[in-house]
Amino acid sequence: MALWDRFKESASQMQTQLVAKKNDLKSGAFRDASMAMCALVAAADGSVDPSERQRVAQLISTNEVLQNFPADDLRHRFESNLDKLTADFAFGKVSILQEIAKAKKKPAEARAVIQIGIVIGGADGDFDKDERAVVREACYALDLPPHEFDL
Repeated sequence: MALWDRFKESASQMQTQLVAKKNDLKSGAFRDASMAMCALVAAADGSVDPSERQRVAQLISTNEVLQNFPADDLRHRFESNLDKLTADFAFGKVSILQEIAKAKKKPAEARAVIQIGIVIGGADGDFDKDERAVVREACYALDLPPHEFDL
């Protein structure tokens, strides 16, 4: 099986797992960490072009798991995190990783945040090295082994 086909299957399985856990993923820490993860993946290469911003915002609003939360609230949190990253990527990244780390108290939520990062990262058909690297960093922030997610 080609690497891309394996990745698509893995991302699909992760989305299915997330949907199965949807009722357990309603905390504020999960919401905030998920939006921080989405922003981090969107800005993984150090910049965010408007089409990428729009694409990730669209994915957030249509993701079944994230529908536990008001779409406008999610969009506001996503945009706020992106603003931090575009103002000063290095400093913003530290703040974003701290936000993501708040989900580590609940292992199921921590894993779900990583899975959301992978699903968002691969949604355009290319989970590139920059996206993989920031999701790997988020694993460390959440005390999760990256190899558990093939990172």
